[in-house]
Amino acid sequence: MAQKAKGLGELFHDTLKDIYFAEKKILKTLPKMAKAAQSPELKAAFEKHHDETEEHVARLEKVFAMIDKKPQGKTCDAIVGITDEGAEVTKEYKGSPALDPALLAAAQAVEHYEISRYGTLKTWANELGLKDTVSLLDATLQEEKQTDATLTEVAETVANQEAE
Repeated sequence: MAQKAKGLGELFHDTLKDIYFAEKKILKTLPKMAKAAQSPELKAAFEKHHDETEEHVARLEKVFAMIDKKPQGKTCDAIVGITDEGAEVTKEYKGSPALDPALLAAAQAVEHYEISRYGTLKTWANELGLKDTVSLLDATLQEEKQTDATLTEVAETVANQEAE
């Protein structure tokens, strides 16, 4: 029996499940990163992003409702790998002046992944005519870009100099 070809709608839903899993994983990881951070600026950035991530999860749940699907995650191997790498580097550099730059690099890897996913989802939502979801996905995309910019600023003005 031939399998029905999957379309953009199914791909959108699968990717939505992927980023939902990722956001939930990030919610568990950010407090550990904030605790490990040495500079107050980095700790504050992680704590602020934790609050934003809670909102990202809530927005994703609204998107699921808009497409008449149950909010559920699908294991995202990419985010598991990125967060595992972050945990490894945290252990490896604990107590070292290079810990904050290591944490920043791990956090920015997460942000870049999220920016990629949200940008793609926003484009697909537009293609699928899911206009109400576009603004929700774009709001999160803009916050992820702002977090990335904040992390870059902390790296350039505090963390990297202190590690030298």
